[in-house]
Amino acid sequence: MIVLLDNGHGALINGKYQTAGKRKDWLDKGIIYEGEFNRAIVNGIIEQLTYYKIPYVNIAPEYWDVRLETRVKRANKFPSNNCFYLSIHSNAGGGKGSEVFTSPGDTKSDKIATAFGEEYHKVFPNRILRTDFSDGDLDKERRFYVLTKTKMPAILTENFFMDNFEEFDSILNTKEGRQKIIDFHVSAIIRTKVEIFKESFP
Repeated sequence: MIVLLDNGHGALINGKYQTAGKRKDWLDKGIIYEGEFNRAIVNGIIEQLTYYKIPYVNIAPEYWDVRLETRVKRANKFPSNNCFYLSIHSNAGGGKGSEVFTSPGDTKSDKIATAFGEEYHKVFPNRILRTDFSDGDLDKERRFYVLTKTKMPAILTENFFMDNFEEFDSILNTKEGRQKIIDFHVSAIIRTKVEIFKESFP
């Protein structure tokens, strides 16, 4: 199993953020750029996957904002039966908690999303997971480009809300909070490898 990691949006180049919007300035409390956060989480996941010898590919290692079409084109070069696509994000819009998204329909992605949701609850037992059980599982379904255009199973995680000060201050902008986000992703990847792709670990 190969994990195709997608850190959404652009990052900072010479102090200039590469993506319009996708940030929240809390003035003297700090500023969060979603693209920087996404890369920090993906880099932490990469560190642990390297330790566990789980194959991965960073789909968008550049610091500029790689087009969605390019990300998908890179991903689709890999065998669809032996990998899954994991896109990392942080949310905005005044809510709280986290979400796991898949494309519409009953697919292998749903099983992977369930593993991520369950591991999230283990690491963040007192935090909300925003779910939709209308079709029998916890993931939310949307026609996001990277979920519908990739040939392999694909999920997208929205990790807390940048514009919720409590989540920013206690999770998103702290070393401990980011590490917990990394940890639940890695635990879910290991479960996916063993339970869904039926591969041994370690």
